[in-house]
Amino acid sequence: MSHKTPKLTVVGAGPGDEDLITLKAIKSIESADVVLYDALINESLLKYASEDAELIFVGKRKGCYAFQQEQINELIVSKAKERGHVVRLKGGDPFIFGRGSEEIDYVKPFGLETYMVPGISSALAVPAYQGIPLTKRGASESFWVVTATTKDHALSSDVALAAKSSATIVILMGMHKLHEIVKVFYAENKRNTPVAVIQNGTRDNENVGIGYIRNIQQIVNEKQLSAPAIIVIGEVVKQRAELDSIYSKVVED
Repeated sequence: MSHKTPKLTVVGAGPGDEDLITLKAIKSIESADVVLYDALINESLLKYASEDAELIFVGKRKGCYAFQQEQINELIVSKAKERGHVVRLKGGDPFIFGRGSEEIDYVKPFGLETYMVPGISSALAVPAYQGIPLTKRGASESFWVVTATTKDHALSSDVALAAKSSATIVILMGMHKLHEIVKVFYAENKRNTPVAVIQNGTRDNENVGIGYIRNIQQIVNEKQLSAPAIIVIGEVVKQRAELDSIYSKVVED
């Protein structure tokens, strides 16, 4: 057993670009005795861990689970008591569909100190990297961030509520529900609403499809877009800022 104080720091790794991580997050990784990291993080961030730190992949992707959530919870407790400081490294921001608060709730009764380092959410950063403003005067006054898939693997009812609004809608974990999402917007007579699908956002292998509700499934198939991807729906997709980074990428391609 370690003589160090058992503690958990839940850390947001940002959306994918390794530079989009906070200084506080880097300091947490540097001080970790154990790092439990997810599938969506950029593994280059693990270079900040000390040589003595134990690095454990606990990632979850659809149909592929290195660990079940209950096992991860138990692992956090056992490793904290064994070695001291556990950093739970999660993609984006851990408190936005990241189960960060659930893990903190689980470990508290075991006497662990708990801390949280926010991350830059992919819901905000990924559209921004494509020059898509989530709000813009004359186009959108607000935005929704919705997970497409509920705990029961059904389409979230919030998607239908969001479709009734004039807000920008950012849908996470929605690629396997795209057909259902399109049907929801057709029901609201919004077949001509602009859509962007952004795969591997902010990374070197980013792939983007731009279209409308009426043809986005065809575009996704043509461009072979798949998860992990973010779906952005709303008039702001047509209001993309002309970023030099996007222009350079188009020229290189």
